Amino acid sequence: MKILMVASEAVPYSKTGGLADVVGALPVALHTLGHQVGVVLPHYRMTRLEHGETLWPNLTISLGAERISTSVQTEAHDGVKFYFLSYPPFFDRPALYGIPEGDFPDNAERFALLCKAAIEIAQRDFHPDLFHCHDWQSALAPVLLRSTNSGAAPLPRTPVLFTIHNLGYQGLFPAETMEKIGLASGLFTIDGLEYYGKLNLLKGGLVYSDAINTVSRGYAREIQTEEYGFGLDGLLRRRSQVLSGILNGVDYSLWNPATDKFLAANYGPRSLAGKRKCKQDLLEQFSLPAENLDRPLIGIVSRLSAQKGADLIAEAAEELMAEDVTIVALGAGDAEYEDMFRELAATYPQKVSARIAYDNALAHKIEAGADIFLMPSRYEPCGLNQIYSLKYGTVPVVRATGGLDDTIEAFDPKTGKGTGFKFAEYTGTAMMGAIRAALETYGAPKLWRKLMLNAMRQDYSWRASAAQYAKLYEGLLAGLAG
Repeated sequence: MKILMVASEAVPYSKTGGLADVVGALPVALHTLGHQVGVVLPHYRMTRLEHGETLWPNLTISLGAERISTSVQTEAHDGVKFYFLSYPPFFDRPALYGIPEGDFPDNAERFALLCKAAIEIAQRDFHPDLFHCHDWQSALAPVLLRSTNSGAAPLPRTPVLFTIHNLGYQGLFPAETMEKIGLASGLFTIDGLEYYGKLNLLKGGLVYSDAINTVSRGYAREIQTEEYGFGLDGLLRRRSQVLSGILNGVDYSLWNPATDKFLAANYGPRSLAGKRKCKQDLLEQFSLPAENLDRPLIGIVSRLSAQKGADLIAEAAEELMAEDVTIVALGAGDAEYEDMFRELAATYPQKVSARIAYDNALAHKIEAGADIFLMPSRYEPCGLNQIYSLKYGTVPVVRATGGLDDTIEAFDPKTGKGTGFKFAEYTGTAMMGAIRAALETYGAPKLWRKLMLNAMRQDYSWRASAAQYAKLYEGLLAGLAG
């Protein structure tokens, strides 16, 4: 099969979050299964091409009343053909989507241009069997493919799979944006792109794609409920027959304690000695006392927001500090939660240390050096850090939601089965119950070692997930042929 993906970010070229990890890894895994994959991305300021070639120095694209002159470069990476849309007024910026003060106001125009370019690339060069679009930034592609508003001849017989990575981000814009990006007013209806008087790009992707999936089975169920549907649960229930969940994989060439280049010592399930050295190194990195080496160490790597459960940590902070634990936290986000971690570190300097930043190397050190990884998300489409934690023998404590619930099996000390600890109710009390269960097990070294080894033997590599995507693609093409 020939699959053309459209996305706003992908490693190693651009990244703000997990979307980039998926779009970087899934195409490579599909290639190893024998498929041809292309990926269309913006050429951002952060994008670095090692062997880029200019495909078209001047590609003119209509955007509303404007005719915009762009260029397209290509580069092969791990068997995948990447296409980069270059238009400096839109993409030569210090960030991908916005600055701390807010999103870029012309994001609709920026990513409409990307979608129109993707259709041109499909027609002129790649000629895919199907499209695979990711999140709201790519959601206009299926709309354009099912209409005559792309500025090019539509491809009505090319199916589209649309993947929701996080339903909370929908691409909402004023109604007048329709004209700016050249969409016919007839598309602005309750059955189309209209959403309470605004343009909702994500909704367009959900309406006009042939199939929809999201990044875990649990999240596919949750987004059909009012609690997690962000106003689109009714539409998703109506399309439930073409909605599925495929769990994200992880790249074990990057996240493996046996080979991780960022660690003070490597280790694996056959020899755990290196993990203690990693814990010692982690305490040093965070300027915490060496005598904490024998205390349970809780690691947090997260965007600091209510979605990620930072409000639960704030709610339970006093109880948590009463426990004999050490905490290291890495992340950035909402100012109130950044300040919370700073205050905890200032109040309990022997027990808590926080780094308000994004730091890939330090994230690896936390995964290896911590004993427990805390991930109390309000909702979590898939989550990757809890899967990394399994591989590193760092026992996850998670809320039973979305991909967290799918990937972590509650540990039963009687049977010795399970890989972590979970709580269901979204309260600080419930979270503390799970943390205390983990601490109690930590106090039984033989049981803890059994739990660590259970976790480390789990396999969430991309190969299995890619095979599921290939099967979904084949079903779409078979339905088309039928």
